[in-house]
Amino acid sequence: MEILAVFLILIGAVVLFATEKFPVDFVAIGVLGALLVSGIVSPDQAISGFSNPATVTVGAMFVLSAGLTKTGALQVVARWMVKLGKYPVLLLVPLMATAAVASAFINNTPVVAVFLPLVLAMCAKRNLSPSKFLIPLSFASQFGGVCTLIGTSTNLLVSEISARSGYGAFSMFEFSKLGLIMMAAGIVYFLVAGYWMLPKRGGGQLTETYQLGEYITELRVMTKSPLIGTTLSDHALGKRHDVTVLEILRGDRKMWAPRSETIQEGDVFLVRGPMSELMELRGPLHLELEHQFQLQDETLRAENLALMETLIPPQSGLIGKTLSQIEFHRRYNAIVLAVQRRGQTLRDSLSRVRLKSGDALLMQAPKEEMVKLRGNPDFVLLEQVEEPSFRKGKGPLALLIIGLVVLFASTPILASAPLPILATAVVGCVAMVMTRCISLEEAYQAIDWKVIFLLAGVLPLGLAMQETGTATWIAEQGIKLVGALGPVAVLAMLYLLTATLTECMSNNAAAVLLAPIAISTAKSLEISPIPFLMAIMFAASTAFATPVGYQTNTMVYNPGGYRFLDFMKVGVPLNLIFWAIAVYFIPKFWPF
Repeated sequence: MEILAVFLILIGAVVLFATEKFPVDFVAIGVLGALLVSGIVSPDQAISGFSNPATVTVGAMFVLSAGLTKTGALQVVARWMVKLGKYPVLLLVPLMATAAVASAFINNTPVVAVFLPLVLAMCAKRNLSPSKFLIPLSFASQFGGVCTLIGTSTNLLVSEISARSGYGAFSMFEFSKLGLIMMAAGIVYFLVAGYWMLPKRGGGQLTETYQLGEYITELRVMTKSPLIGTTLSDHALGKRHDVTVLEILRGDRKMWAPRSETIQEGDVFLVRGPMSELMELRGPLHLELEHQFQLQDETLRAENLALMETLIPPQSGLIGKTLSQIEFHRRYNAIVLAVQRRGQTLRDSLSRVRLKSGDALLMQAPKEEMVKLRGNPDFVLLEQVEEPSFRKGKGPLALLIIGLVVLFASTPILASAPLPILATAVVGCVAMVMTRCISLEEAYQAIDWKVIFLLAGVLPLGLAMQETGTATWIAEQGIKLVGALGPVAVLAMLYLLTATLTECMSNNAAAVLLAPIAISTAKSLEISPIPFLMAIMFAASTAFATPVGYQTNTMVYNPGGYRFLDFMKVGVPLNLIFWAIAVYFIPKFWPF
């Protein structure tokens, strides 16, 4: 009965992870609750995920990554990179290599967040298409992640599962040989084929990208309008109708967000809203459409007013909230004109749209707000503007701390063996705060708690699969299918299965679900499980075929103007190349 119960919980978790009906961290905690209520795991086992070394280490790595970004160390490296490369295709080499090396030692989300505005600015300056560079940037951050133990949370997770199962934890550079081979293969792939397969999209007018031509227009206040002598706040147009007055144009003056300005005859409103709503208002309020009006980006800009595009990163505190709940205009002194989500533009009833990771927001705001937003962890500003004030002189110190964390975790300097990565990472976090590379408040903000709760919730499921025999039963069914073909065939199957699951659900969840099965399979075949665990780790950390398979893919989706099929066209061949490389080299580096 226990096997059946675990199997049902497993199927339910996979379905919920894949359909994204609920946030992944919520699903993970739901799985934990189901295991507790059914009595499959004890309370001590249930909370073991929170104290697991992998979970704590992942949290520490978020803080270390934030130390690099807050001190400006990563920005300096990124700026140097985008100046290189005389020819567009050759620019891929320094771009991808730099992003990959950075992602080998810190979380790849901030790496992509730092590079995004710089790459977009470079493309605008050189008249290049951003879509030629943003998928390579995202993929390169994944190449680097499989080169070291701390490259991704998945690496740490699989290492901990290996240690807990009695096969030992992985060393800092245990994956480096295969990781570097894959990195080189990925860069060569883009130089030879990938770059030419990518579309030429992105850039150009933001108003065209967000399809605002029929959504923003001008209305003139006529003689008998009841608005004359009143203010916009008196009429509450935004509450009664899905209409926002962005500006009042009076002669040569532009008044932005004019809630308290007294309206005069002849004023021209620059309004955002569905044409049906505007036509409904036109008659009763005696407003006349300006038929000669043509919307361009410059229409929405002024001397002190900016039109800007921002991205909601995976760790943003705005995810799951509506603009109305946030009181966006009051809180950020900005107006959201439209939202792009996975290639679709959302323009109607924006106040009720729940924000998701990867959403791109087109906003209008005073220019001084741009610098504030650039320093806000809830946004990635997709425009190169004046940087927020970094902690001057702290960049080299932050790099030194990261270097020492890696050094002591990989070299037996203070003891007969390298220190545990958990110890060096936690001490590194303390050093970041004590040296004022990052404040304690910023350290808490830097941790992506969704990932922490995801790990804490799914780790007990992996434990339950092992202890109840569910993993063994699934492994036996798999062996019946391909076991007779030998361990290499099983390794190939596990890699493909992991890669497929990772494209439609959390990579950490995929690794936790499949690692116990891999260990049980190896026991049945009486071989080492390490090659199978390596296959799962590499496959779960390199998801190229969809924009939702990996969070960095989601981040570049809208800024690059991509479509879903663009990822498949470029990513599927690369996934197959990595699969072939893994199947060939893993048995050589980690024998059965």
